[in-house]
Amino acid sequence: MKTGFLIDMDGVIYRGSELIPGADQFIDVLLRQGIPFLFLTNNSQRTRRDVQTKLQRMGIHVEESHIFTCAMATARFLAKLKPNGTAYVIGEGGLLQAMHQNGFSIVDHSPDFVVVGEGRTITLNALESAVDMILGGAKLIATNLDPSCPTKNGTRPGCGATVAYLEAVTGRKAFSVGKPSPIMMRAARKELGLATSQTVMVGDTMDTDILGGVQMGYRTVLTLSGGTRKEDLNQFAFGPDVIVDSIADLRDVGEFVQTSLPLGNRDDDTVTNFAAWAAANA
Repeated sequence: MKTGFLIDMDGVIYRGSELIPGADQFIDVLLRQGIPFLFLTNNSQRTRRDVQTKLQRMGIHVEESHIFTCAMATARFLAKLKPNGTAYVIGEGGLLQAMHQNGFSIVDHSPDFVVVGEGRTITLNALESAVDMILGGAKLIATNLDPSCPTKNGTRPGCGATVAYLEAVTGRKAFSVGKPSPIMMRAARKELGLATSQTVMVGDTMDTDILGGVQMGYRTVLTLSGGTRKEDLNQFAFGPDVIVDSIADLRDVGEFVQTSLPLGNRDDDTVTNFAAWAAANA
């Protein structure tokens, strides 16, 4: 069976600015064997090119097309919802670029949406403006609901923390598009042209990566190189299909898929060629 991978980044490929041993070898195998894959990140700060450069400096040489961010997923979703819409954005370059590329204008009053991503320069003035706009009718959108972000110096508030502030003040609930939302998880699979049964989600976080994969019917691989320990699994009513110490355990991709990974459930597959399906079932 054809297999492709959706791969989380921080905690799976690297920790902060340090490559996790074996990650470069795993990606090299995927590239050499033509196995489809995408890096999935809930960090909306960086553009795809920024992420590509960071990976290249770590020795992982991929194309921009191998990277799929929550900013991209959010902008694409909103463009379908409101073509050529307007948004007030709390975030940085990656989110702003994605919104512009999908036809949105960034405004400072009367927007269709208030869109929130990660940011290191968020001000109280920006939050106050967002509150006024939300109470005035703008819809509150979150690129993700991660409450915190790991940094080389510790932990800082994430998009989810900013969104919680706005929710508490306005009484409005945000709609989130990033992992584990089916919107981002489905869009990433379609980007690779894979069926549900062919898709494997690799991540280090239970309530985003693994939850998102389980909800979509993907096979899931939990790496213990990030924020989850084996003893943490008792807290969850769901679990991954496979647990590995790190992504280095997947370097022999063929053997891993054949011996360690369960078969994908084709009952969850959707029709990819409707004309052929209609002809076969006429």
